[in-house]
Formats: sequence, structure tokens, C-alpha cells
Amino acid sequence: MKTFYFRPLLKVFAFNIFVFNILNAQKVLLSANGPGKTYEEINNAFAPGRDVVEVPDCVHTKFGRHIEEVYDNELGKYVFNFLVHKTPDNDRCQNFDRQRVEIKTYGGSPNNLKAIQGETVAYSWKFKLPQNFKVSKNFTHLHQIKSVGGLYSSTPMVTLTARKATPDQMELRYTATNMQSTLKKASLDLFRGQWVRVTEVIKYDNLGGYYIKISRVSDGLVLFNYNISAMDMWQDGSSFTRPKWGIYRSIKSLSDLRDEQVRFADFSIQELIPLSVQDYRAKSTNNKLKVNNSKGIVSLKNIPKNSYEEIELVDENGKKIAHTRLLRKQKITISGLKKGDYYVSFLVAKRPVSIYTFTIKN
Repeated sequence: MKTFYFRPLLKVFAFNIFVFNILNAQKVLLSANGPGKTYEEINNAFAPGRDVVEVPDCVHTKFGRHIEEVYDNELGKYVFNFLVHKTPDNDRCQNFDRQRVEIKTYGGSPNNLKAIQGETVAYSWKFKLPQNFKVSKNFTHLHQIKSVGGLYSSTPMVTLTARKATPDQMELRYTATNMQSTLKKASLDLFRGQWVRVTEVIKYDNLGGYYIKISRVSDGLVLFNYNISAMDMWQDGSSFTRPKWGIYRSIKSLSDLRDEQVRFADFSIQELIPLSVQDYRAKSTNNKLKVNNSKGIVSLKNIPKNSYEEIELVDENGKKIAHTRLLRKQKITISGLKKGDYYVSFLVAKRPVSIYTFTIKN
């Protein structure tokens, strides 16, 4: 039987099991560079010599390619424009109750673009919905995390989807098996008509974790975020997991829809490598934490609250001290810890932005 693990991060300063070395991580970036050979550019980035583009070109040959590169005035550069038509587009001439214009990684992709159990991967991209973007009451997927292999591979593990409602919603959906549930919703009007940047970090394991933040490109305002640790993020029997982006929508209620387009830019896939104790030592400094050994307290008050999202405590042997109870009012109680050196890592999007060290003397 599949075991589920859910433990919401109820405090911004919760300890977390993830710390990463982004300097040594592998990374791929796909950006538009101008009209022509768009499919070839996508394939070369995501699976050289293969085909990762899923489009309805077969049924709509007169129109031509359903992904193009156009110049975007707001970003000041070329971006990808995904196009789907109310008719006659379908799902690759295979399914006729839905339409698909998507790109993905898959079995033919390099290993660093396919997540396996135990890995942590960061995804980032930008997208822009039209101001009058229309959505299905069934589903209009913009992003999916899908498993390959196993009993549950037909159901995306993570889906970012838009849905017709009152008001229309952006939904984050999840399952570790085949029954999705909604983790969070937000009004779709927050996203219409403006570029947004998405950062998503996933620890792929039965006791994994998930993080997503969507912020407005123009001013950095956070429109949507969700963060949970100790959650099942691996569909049993999978050989690997992969991302998808684009427009994938139901046409069962065709009257709700119109010819549509979504712009995407700057796709990144990055494997994140855990920091070693040597990394902590090399990257840490001790000039911002106030240590009071006699009172058994380390104060974090010199670190601005808005400069990080969560913290992690590690001892001199690299062991993570996952005791949330030690943290109260920006103070860490150290009276129960052994003497020696400790490291406090301040994280944003699961990544360390600063590391400080302190010493317990008795």
C-alpha cells in the first residue's frame, strides 16, 4: 500500500531537510533566439536528435507549426508563442476531446533532464497569459510533472492548471497515485495579461518535498506560493520523472473556448547537489549571529526576515538538526545541543543564500 506523508510548513522559519550546492549543479536553459527552426531548437535543448514537441500539426497542416518565436516588447527579446485553435486542433490526431501544444523531456533526453528517485531538481520558466485568456471548466494545463513507468504514470504527479469557475482559478494539483487533489487555488486574474516567473523545486522521494513560487516579472510581487516538506513525491514503480509545458486543454465544452495563445520564455532544469560539511565550512561566516552560551541562545535578529524563507541547522559533522522546537522568536535554543561548531543556512526556494556559523562552548 502506498504511504502518504504530509507535514505543512506552518512557520516560515521551519527547519528543512533540503540544502543544495547550486554552483556545481547541472543546468540547461532554453531561450528563443528568433523566428525559424523553432522545433529544432527545442529538440536540441531537451533531447538532441529526438522529438519532444507535441502539437496538432498533423490535423492542421494548412496553418503550419503551432509554436513560433516572436519578439516581446515587455521582456525586450524573442519568446516562444504556443498557439492552439478552437477548431480543428486536437491532441496529435490521437485524442479528439482535447487539444495539446506542449514540449517535454522524455526517455531520449539526457540523464540530467530526467529526475530519478532521491534527486532534487529545480525548474524555472516565465509565461504570459493573454488579458482575456479563456479556460475550460474541465482543465487547461500549463505545466505538468509526469512519471514514466509504474502503475500511476497516466496521472500527472503535479499539475499547474487553469479552470473556469467564479472567478476563474489557477490551481496547483497533486497526487502520488492516481487520484489528484487540489493543494492551492488563486484567482486567474492575478496572472492574466502579465509576465510571471515560476520557480519550482522538487525532492523526488517517498519522503520528499515540494516548493513553488510564482512572481510578477515587472516588480517581483509574489502572486502564488506553496511549500511543503515530508510529502510523498515519488510515484511507486517509476523509472524517472519529467516536466511538460504548454497548452493542454479539454474541448468537451468548446463554447467556453477561443483560439488561444500563451507565451513562454527561459526554461531551466537544474539538478541540485547537497552541500557537504566542507562546503558549509568554506561558505560560512560568523559575524551576524549573536551567541550567548551562558543563556543557551543564538539570536537571528540581525538577519532580516524578508531575506530568507526558511533555515536549516547543521552540526560540524554535517548532520542536520531537525528540531523545530528549538526555534522561537528568531532565537535558537542551544542548551540541549553538544558543544562544537554549528552552521545555520538561510534558504530561498530551497537554496542557500547565506550560511553562518556559531560555536557552543559548553
